[in-house]
Amino acid sequence: MPVAASLTEVSSNNLEAYWMPFTANRQFKSAPRLLVSAKGMYYKARDGREVLDGSAGLWCVNAGHCRDEIVDAVKAQVETLDYSPAFQMSHPAAFELAAKVAAIAPADLDHVFFTNSGSEAVDTALKIAVAYHQVRGQGSRFRLVGRERGYHGVGFGGLAVGGIVANRKSFGPLLPGADHIGHTHNLEHNAFSRGEPEWGAHLADDLERLVALHDASTIAAVIVEPMAGSTGVLVAPKGYLKRLREICDKHGILLIFDEVITGFGRLGAAFAAERFGVIPDLITCAKGLTNAMVPMGAVIARKSIFETFMKAAPEGAIELFHGYTYSGHPLACAAGLATLELYRKEDLFARAAKIAPYFENAVHSLKGARHVIDIRNIGMVAGIELQPRQSRPTERAFDTFLKCFDKGVLFRTTGDIIAISPPLIISHAEIDRIVSTIGDVLKTVE
Repeated sequence: MPVAASLTEVSSNNLEAYWMPFTANRQFKSAPRLLVSAKGMYYKARDGREVLDGSAGLWCVNAGHCRDEIVDAVKAQVETLDYSPAFQMSHPAAFELAAKVAAIAPADLDHVFFTNSGSEAVDTALKIAVAYHQVRGQGSRFRLVGRERGYHGVGFGGLAVGGIVANRKSFGPLLPGADHIGHTHNLEHNAFSRGEPEWGAHLADDLERLVALHDASTIAAVIVEPMAGSTGVLVAPKGYLKRLREICDKHGILLIFDEVITGFGRLGAAFAAERFGVIPDLITCAKGLTNAMVPMGAVIARKSIFETFMKAAPEGAIELFHGYTYSGHPLACAAGLATLELYRKEDLFARAAKIAPYFENAVHSLKGARHVIDIRNIGMVAGIELQPRQSRPTERAFDTFLKCFDKGVLFRTTGDIIAISPPLIISHAEIDRIVSTIGDVLKTVE
């Protein structure tokens, strides 16, 4: 059949062709939840209902939906320069955005490598870490250390250092040499913590176990999320990240912070590294970088790492054989520049820090609610853990998600944990609505 005729016969109601990511496809297509527009704090569903966005899309729409400033910047860019080659060529906006990201990054993290997603940013950071040791004459350092329950995207590198079983089990041996330290989740000691848990700094010492097992001379980098979001909002205990930094320094290991979720204001600062007062060697980011309007990720590297590559390669040679067709894409850069300006103009990082105590008190008001066994939070993100149903994990949280969506409130679930991470423009009344809706629905969920 001719292409034109084939396309003409496709109906917008045909849901079969799309293989949806991280979704129970059969369940979804039997009762689809389709969103058709968005503005500010709200989506509009296909049936015309407004839905309050309690998850900033997927942790990414930090400034709220369809902000005019970002929309206008992308419109202007697509009319001017739709694409520029990323290899041996570039365009001015890529350099401008890199400089502005570097300006808000902590300490000497001042060189930026653009990718298209958080997953790509993680794999890029891991490659930079291994290559860094090689160019400085320590090529034996190839091992990469992640953490149990960690999420670092879905590339083979990110899966190898990630620690979520369901994400890993179907894809074979992944990368050789990857290992994991233990996670920090402990309900006995840290249930209903507000902010950083008091207990657990010593858990960072598990890295010394891996050093003893593998020898430091084989370990290139450790990657952790300062706040592990996708596994259910696990906040680093007080002193934990500082202790990891000390151990890495002691053994010459690079420390990577995966800030794909925590970057750009989620914890009330530009980056979690600033919020926790610990400086990593590399930061991965994405999501809030462009307010999710155009896909983009980045790795931010310390000056010493960048300069090591520059000095090691002969003059005129490519220093790092890595990159993507769409690295620093003009539309993504336009969105990123407009997004950073919006954050600055509305002081949204400071606003997040200011509203966070109200958000904290609101979510912790659900302590004692039916099925709730833990609540944890930091900045503008919270996790509400439910008691799983016997032999049917994840069902209770997902039923809560569905019923809340029917009542016009959207959030994320992971396992039996409700994750709330609203846009940073949220009002007190909208916080109250999210929490009260969850509370009301939990009374009806079996």
